[in-house]
Amino acid sequence: MMTRLLPHPALTLVLAVAWVLMANTLSLTHMTLGLLLGWIIPLFTLRFWPERVTIRRPWLLLRFVGILLTDIVIANFIVAGLILRGPKPLTPALVKLPLALHSDLAISLLSNTICLTPGTVSASLSQDRGHLLVHALNTDDPQALIQRIKLRYEAPLKEIFEP
Repeated sequence: MMTRLLPHPALTLVLAVAWVLMANTLSLTHMTLGLLLGWIIPLFTLRFWPERVTIRRPWLLLRFVGILLTDIVIANFIVAGLILRGPKPLTPALVKLPLALHSDLAISLLSNTICLTPGTVSASLSQDRGHLLVHALNTDDPQALIQRIKLRYEAPLKEIFEP
């Protein structure tokens, strides 16, 4: 019964906090509205969630978000430097990233993480869901790129969301 009324408690809390941060005020009205939206949105989108989300290591998730935000900032400076340095040749690459992830959520989060980091884009998921095709704007060592993605993003996501 409680699961039907509050299907994703963590998401409810995240949405409420996000609302208060966007409103930029700690008024009772905005906190109440944030909680209301945080409750209603997961409730009405429940049928779009094929599996129950279980965060197995919440502290690792916080660390992952910190690493991702740091990588986004650093990658922005790198891409800006590539643009500002002028018309020097880039070495783009398409790399085939073998996946150790199995859940839809974890694969989707990895794909989105790659896209959020400037200079890389996840282009395609193989039919067997065993590989992700990743485009890199400028890389001299595709194997190093694969190892970096696997170490910094895929491994933590596997620990956080998969048994």
